[in-house]
Amino acid sequence: MSIADIKKNTQAKMDQSILAFKNNLTKIRTGRANPALLDTIHVEYYGNHVPLSQVANVSLLDARTISVQPWEKGMAAKIEKAIRESDLGLNPASMGDLIRVPMPPMSEERRKEMTKLVRAEGEQAKIAIRNLRRDANEAVKKLVKDKEATEDDQKRTEADIQKATDKHIAEIDALVVDKEKDIMAV
Repeated sequence: MSIADIKKNTQAKMDQSILAFKNNLTKIRTGRANPALLDTIHVEYYGNHVPLSQVANVSLLDARTISVQPWEKGMAAKIEKAIRESDLGLNPASMGDLIRVPMPPMSEERRKEMTKLVRAEGEQAKIAIRNLRRDANEAVKKLVKDKEATEDDQKRTEADIQKATDKHIAEIDALVVDKEKDIMAV
């Protein structure tokens, strides 16, 4: 493995960490409705637990209501039960073959809890980025030890990896601030 490979792999893994962090942020509830909130819910379908999106159409009715339209008539009760039993604190209501999931307004205390959760997720993402930096630096040191790269190459590469790390951590910080604003907006 060359220094260029190490840099490229580290950059790609850091980008994947950012994507995973963004995905985790979509699952954290704000005051507004977001169909991605229901991505974690699984429904029993012919003996298997499948994601809600595979048995129903999930969309927004308005800013505070998610609609779930099952593809099969008999699934409505199971979907409603799965949403109710999830840890999201949602109370779905059936209207014929359409299930409405209203977003209850969040209290100030709950909003503060959610911002703490966002910060914790951000910290986990930063730790993942720093671990990638450490692994890359160790791989470069191994190349120098095995005399496949010079110490000057090592210094340059470590500086480049640090720049990438700083860039990704700044991006995580910006995402955390945006999400906190979103949560605290009434």
